[in-house]
Amino acid sequence: MGSGAGSFFKVVLKNFDVLAGPLVGLLYPLYASIRAIETKSQVDDQQWLTYWVFHSMITLFEMTFAKVLEWIPIWPYARLVLLCWLSMPCFSGASYVYEHYLRPLMVNQQRVNLWYVPKGKDPLNQRDDIITAAEKYIQQHGSGELQYMLDNAEMHRRNSSSYYGYAEDYEY
Repeated sequence: MGSGAGSFFKVVLKNFDVLAGPLVGLLYPLYASIRAIETKSQVDDQQWLTYWVFHSMITLFEMTFAKVLEWIPIWPYARLVLLCWLSMPCFSGASYVYEHYLRPLMVNQQRVNLWYVPKGKDPLNQRDDIITAAEKYIQQHGSGELQYMLDNAEMHRRNSSSYYGYAEDYEY
């Protein structure tokens, strides 16, 4: 009887990726996605929606390159590790990849100068230079307001080194 149990465990270990793949890649994410739908938090909604986008991309990649991937013996295990990293809440891999790689490519980024938006040309048809504009802003709003905006811009720059102001984030 010991040899039967030993061979059973050998089969389970040899096919671990086949057995764990659906559990890690489909069942747990399906359960977590349903729970995320029921919460009011948008953070978990983003995590699981992003996960399903990446899961679809991996599946399309596998379907496209199936013949090549057959020759890579480590691919099933690499796929399992990738799906674990994308799906496990302790890693939040799907959110990380989205925020650092996919979002910058997909979102229309525009640099927005937070405090200097020229209103047009002066009577001599010359645009204000930055010094003149800053002086006018200080005269209209005071130096405290200018310092507040500069500090706010610096805080955004420190919080995200790749931060660009998105046009929809600001009102003119």
